[in-house]
Amino acid sequence: MSQTKKQKYYVVWQGKNKGVFASWAECQASIAGYPQALYKSFPSLAQAKAAFAQKPHLFLNNNQDKQSSENNLLDTLSAPIAESIACDAACSGNPGVMEYRCVYTKDRRELFHYKSPVGTNNIGEFLAIVHSLSYLKKHNLPLPLYTDSVNAIKWVQKRKCKTKLEHNAATEELFQYIERAENWLKNNTYTTQILKWDTQNWGECPADFGRK
Repeated sequence: MSQTKKQKYYVVWQGKNKGVFASWAECQASIAGYPQALYKSFPSLAQAKAAFAQKPHLFLNNNQDKQSSENNLLDTLSAPIAESIACDAACSGNPGVMEYRCVYTKDRRELFHYKSPVGTNNIGEFLAIVHSLSYLKKHNLPLPLYTDSVNAIKWVQKRKCKTKLEHNAATEELFQYIERAENWLKNNTYTTQILKWDTQNWGECPADFGRK
């Protein structure tokens, strides 16, 4: 017998709309694209209302606070958002042949795929996110974006690919591609919510290449 999913209530202290919300959809609408969103779920309406009346730091430790404001993640989701896209990268060696792709989360239909003869997994994850952001903006798609790389999320937020890969003749074309991605981040705004894929609870990212 399946268990009834327990109702959760979401407090948004900082977001486009502040307050207590009875669904993730309402919470997501309030925090999507907000650079310093602070929010948390609670098991009861009374707890949520009490928490909203207090300062958020009483309920979010420093790491959680930083994660909410920097990564715009919500660690209380029990399932991924079906109407979304997901990106991932793979590398045969480090460095080695690198590739990344983006898919629709719901049906895993591939949206685009890129391959480089040399690169690293971190570079691929970074480029995959930027390419995905560009794709969503170009096609005017208000969908959240999943990635399983916290490191790449931080690079995107800093608008800089912090790779230690040597820039030489063999990597020149890749570094030109990286430069274009960094310039896109510096010259464009976006409202896409970048979410961390919960591999532990959901399995591999839908864009995973399945080579583990």
